[in-house]
Amino acid sequence: MTQSFITGLPKAELHVHIEGTFEPELMFQLAERNGIILPYKNVAALQAAYEFNRLQDFLDIYYQGMNVLRTEQDFFDLTWAYLQKVNGQSVRHVEIFFDPQGHVARGIAFETALNGIHTALVRGQQQFNISFGLIMCFLRHLDEADALATLQMALPHKDKIIGVGLDSSEKGNPPSKFQGVFAKAREEGFRLVAHAGEEGPPEYVYEALDLLKVDRIDHGNASMQDPALIQRLVNEQMALTVCPLSNTKLCVVDDITHHPLPQMLAAGIKVTINSDDPAYFGGYLNENYAAVSDILGNDKELLAQLARNSFSAAFLETPRRESLLAEIDAYLQRQKD
Repeated sequence: MTQSFITGLPKAELHVHIEGTFEPELMFQLAERNGIILPYKNVAALQAAYEFNRLQDFLDIYYQGMNVLRTEQDFFDLTWAYLQKVNGQSVRHVEIFFDPQGHVARGIAFETALNGIHTALVRGQQQFNISFGLIMCFLRHLDEADALATLQMALPHKDKIIGVGLDSSEKGNPPSKFQGVFAKAREEGFRLVAHAGEEGPPEYVYEALDLLKVDRIDHGNASMQDPALIQRLVNEQMALTVCPLSNTKLCVVDDITHHPLPQMLAAGIKVTINSDDPAYFGGYLNENYAAVSDILGNDKELLAQLARNSFSAAFLETPRRESLLAEIDAYLQRQKD
């Protein structure tokens, strides 16, 4: 019963890496189309490699898969496959991350990735009424000069990119490393988000707030180790984009039953549910909602609150936000009738 409730619940996804939606079947199709030999003999062998003990294990295979993406059509096909999937999950709004540095370094033009992804998002809005925002992430294992060069590439495309983020290997790459490029991005009018407190400590969350001046924190699990930080997140209504299946797959938590989500909600944090890299972590948005439903006592009001949070934390124009929040109210009323 809860599963059907989740399936129909209107919701937004605010933390998904488009390169992380690369299903093995599509990866093999595009590899064949582009004449690339993958180091796996078939789809099953590739799926078997999706076992990770830490973030870096995942990133190694993630960048390998990324190498298959060569043309604008490839990026379109990847994004369109994701949109078709989430359209069946009652997802009404998406804010998608992409990693241009991972493509430019391979000789793929910035515009090739951007235009392929954006064209698919526009089609998704027209065909599925899924509104969208596109967020360009900086790879934190690279230096700030590289990030600044990437920001320069993005400036002519403000009509397509709403914000910048920070992802990749967190440990040893604190947000403070990117203070300059985030200041520049803020001056240019971009919305700001950053991965912090996934594998890194609470200090990284503080840095994202105080030095980068982000509008949203991606992950943020480590915040629960610091009572003062918890209170600050509540006071500032700073949203966290939490990714439960990702956290278990990457051993950030050892078991979903130990996930801090119930404590986050109880503390009053504006927490949202997201899929992160669903092809690699075993589930899209509804699977993530289902994974946490049991630890929330299958409470439909709490699940609906998570969906409300996703719309209130999104970078949306007020009329669209109010329309989507009204959809949740109407859905809950139909459930009662």
